[in-house]
Amino acid sequence: MNSPLSADFRVEPADYEADFQDLRSIRETVFVVEQQVPLDLEWDELDPRCHHVIARDRMHRPIGTGRLTPEHKIGRMAVLREWRGRGVGDALLSALVEQARALGWPEVSLHAQVSAQGFYGKFGFEPVGPRFEEAGIQHQAMRLALAGRPPDARPAAVARGPSTAPELFQGRDETVVVSRKLVEAARRELLIYTRDLEPAVYGQALLVEALKQFAISGRGGVIRILVQDPTLAEHQSHPLLLLAQRLSSVFEFRTPVDLEDLQYPAVFLVNDRDGFCFRSLGSRFDGEWSPAQPARARQLAEFFERTWSRCRACTEFRALGL
Repeated sequence: MNSPLSADFRVEPADYEADFQDLRSIRETVFVVEQQVPLDLEWDELDPRCHHVIARDRMHRPIGTGRLTPEHKIGRMAVLREWRGRGVGDALLSALVEQARALGWPEVSLHAQVSAQGFYGKFGFEPVGPRFEEAGIQHQAMRLALAGRPPDARPAAVARGPSTAPELFQGRDETVVVSRKLVEAARRELLIYTRDLEPAVYGQALLVEALKQFAISGRGGVIRILVQDPTLAEHQSHPLLLLAQRLSSVFEFRTPVDLEDLQYPAVFLVNDRDGFCFRSLGSRFDGEWSPAQPARARQLAEFFERTWSRCRACTEFRALGL
């Protein structure tokens, strides 16, 4: 079986009428055949009114699906057996949560099969009420708050620690270590400025895993990446691109068009906890970093925002569904 980072699939919106046969092939295989759910319970009057998503493999074959109902519920999450454990469920759930957030919903709920309760829990879903039986299977109602919660229901703000003086780092391994620390400390946003997605850094398994955990945390995180030369980065086997392909609602890519931006020599990463790492030359693995240096982090973030505003969408990655 391939590792999760080499799984070659994408998640996209599905049209109920146009994609009905593909949705049917997944749901009836998983629910009706495997789980013995009666066919007349599998399809309901809500289906035509739902927002559906579908996962497809590299050959465009359907491998997983899920839906958002008008009642603000996530349901009918299903992944074909041979694709389980390869990140498809994570990508489907992330896409549905982001769709609900884009619709302005304050929360989403779902009925989780008890065996899958842990899966939804890692996205921030919390159990509500006692377990119950549905279609002959034990379920647990769960809920995830998205926005618009009353003030007394919001978690207390995380206190920021004292400003930390920047430290020097050098070498590829230290670059990966400090980058991972910044990703793990981020709350909802990461900004990355890179020449070509640097496989020696952003292709390392530990850093890719940290980015994955940030993306699936259920906090509505966004990772924005400025790529100076996407033609050097578009190889489909790059682990970061494979991750972004699976979690396309989290990742955004742009590329510069102005000569000045294209010649900018530095690379950096900034999180929304005032942390940064900066290398004055993208071709070298030495620079400075701090987990909390508000002035410098804000300076880099503002530079990133100005550059981002005049960049174009990274069309070179469209073939990957990004």
